[in-house]
Amino acid sequence: MTLALTSMDADPFGPEILEDPLPFQAALRDAGPVVHLSTYDVYGLGRYAEVHAALTDWQNFQSAAGVGLSNFRVEKPWRPPSLLLEADPPHHDAPRHVLEPILTPRALRALRPRWLASAEQLVDEVLGAGDIDLVTAVAQAFPLRVFPDAVGLPDAGRENLLPYGDHAFNAFGPSNELVAKGLPRIGELSAWVNAQCAREVLAPDGFGAQIWAAADRGDITPEQAPLIVRSLLTAGVDTTVHGLGAALYAFATHPDQWDRFRAAPTLARVAFDEAVRLESPVQTFFRTATRDMRIGDTVVPEGHKILMFLGAANRDPRRWADPDRFDLGRDPSAHVGFGMGIHQCVGQHVARLEAEAVLTALAARVSRIELTGPPVRHHNNTLRAFAALPARLITG
Repeated sequence: MTLALTSMDADPFGPEILEDPLPFQAALRDAGPVVHLSTYDVYGLGRYAEVHAALTDWQNFQSAAGVGLSNFRVEKPWRPPSLLLEADPPHHDAPRHVLEPILTPRALRALRPRWLASAEQLVDEVLGAGDIDLVTAVAQAFPLRVFPDAVGLPDAGRENLLPYGDHAFNAFGPSNELVAKGLPRIGELSAWVNAQCAREVLAPDGFGAQIWAAADRGDITPEQAPLIVRSLLTAGVDTTVHGLGAALYAFATHPDQWDRFRAAPTLARVAFDEAVRLESPVQTFFRTATRDMRIGDTVVPEGHKILMFLGAANRDPRRWADPDRFDLGRDPSAHVGFGMGIHQCVGQHVARLEAEAVLTALAARVSRIELTGPPVRHHNNTLRAFAALPARLITG
């Protein structure tokens, strides 16, 4: 029995809400701890407390039935499910345990000098280019330089990573026009990504080779190894690109915080996490109730999907003071932009290191980030992103 349940008929994947989700998210939070979204017959959570609780309760809100709208209990996924995102213990344990030590801050320390030098080189290039698009020239350019190298990919074909990831994240939503636009190329892109996950393709000193070494030790099976590499390639580029875009936009629109950061560049990771909180590059994820679950006065029936609005939770005034402000004096560490619990993003430290390298290199040379035109949003069923950020980098 469902009690006191508010229903909303808005489409959270419609173009108007994807362009500006904030009014919808505020209405969702105000409507209650859980709201029935009638367009898709799912239960929406927009408040921080309920989103956090659902993210950490993998026993009652499973990922194995898919973290998108599609229910793997009754529908066949378009690709083999992710061993990280779309699995629960015990099947989730071994892949996660293999990746965690590879991607810890301590393990990544060896990459830091190389990535800082690469970021400085990129800043040299963009400073000589005049007016630029911060998305293509910085937010996309840097991750596509350093992350594929870290995984061990060859140079050819790296331009496939962004459109593949874009489709993968679109596919977590409904089969709308955003999914349709990616269908003509997805076979070709999937074949390329799958080919990069083979042991013989990967460089011997990258993340991919370390995953295959875990298979040799018996920590995972040889069949699991390429799927784990694929998970890195699916989720490791777009999310970082959009997180960097969020940070650059936040600094461009909050010049006082850029001054504050330039005076204390050790705040790079705080700045990145605050930008992720504010913009939430990953806006939504689904879970499936494993039994009848009460949220507030509402019972979510077993087998039904809940839709967690991470972006709404990250701006919930019940949790955050002045939530719409980008503030380096805030401790953003509790944000849910990387998820929470056992499925929390395993690559978040990689993203933070990439952001630290870029932001630190910019702070050393750039006194102001000035937008020269209106930002253009890129629509995706799951991701909040910019298609373009026309800007000028002011030195001196």
